[in-house]
Amino acid sequence: MAAFRSFITLTLCVLLGRQTFAKNDSPCERSKWNNGFNTFLKRHIRSGLPTTLDDKSEWMSYIRNNGGCDRPTQSFLHPKELDRVKAVCTSAGGSTYKENLCISRQPFTFVTVRSEPGTCGIRNVRQETKHLILACEVLENQCVPVHFEGNPENLKPSNNARGCQDPRTGGRAAGLRMTWLPLVSALLLLLLVYGF
Repeated sequence: MAAFRSFITLTLCVLLGRQTFAKNDSPCERSKWNNGFNTFLKRHIRSGLPTTLDDKSEWMSYIRNNGGCDRPTQSFLHPKELDRVKAVCTSAGGSTYKENLCISRQPFTFVTVRSEPGTCGIRNVRQETKHLILACEVLENQCVPVHFEGNPENLKPSNNARGCQDPRTGGRAAGLRMTWLPLVSALLLLLLVYGF
C-alpha cells in the first residue's frame, strides 16, 4: 500500500509539473507567461536601432544601453513591421511549424547581431531576409508572438501546413482543455482510493 501511495504522489507531481512548466503543444493556446509579448517587443522590435550595419561600436553601445549583453545572438525587426509580425500568429500570415511555433508565409528583412556573451563585444552585424519562426500564444484574447526562434536553415512554410489559429477563428481551446484531462483523472483516482 505504501508503494501505491508513493506511485500516486509521484504521478501527481509529474502531472502538476507538466502543466506548470511545459510549453504549449500548438500555436495560439493560452500563454503560461503573462509578459511574453512585452518581452518579445523589448527584445526584437525596438525603436532607435542604429542605421548602419558597419559601425560595431554603435551596435555595442545600443545593446549595452538597452540590455542584452548576456544574449550572444539577437535579431531586430523594424517597428513599422509590428502589424506584419503579429499577423504571423494568424492563419492569414503564418503556417503551423511545430509545437507552438508558426512560420511566416512571407519573408521578412531583419538585422542579426552576434556578440561575445557578457562583454557586448560585437562579432558581426548582418541584414537577413528569411521567413520568421515565432512562438505564438494567447494573451488577452489575442494570439501574439512571445518568442523569436532562429531559422539557420532558411526554412520556408510547407504548402500542406495548416494556418496558425487565431482564437477568434476557432483556435485551440479544446486542446487546452485536453491537457488538464490527465491531472483531473489522477485527482479523481486519488479521491476514490484514499477518500480525501
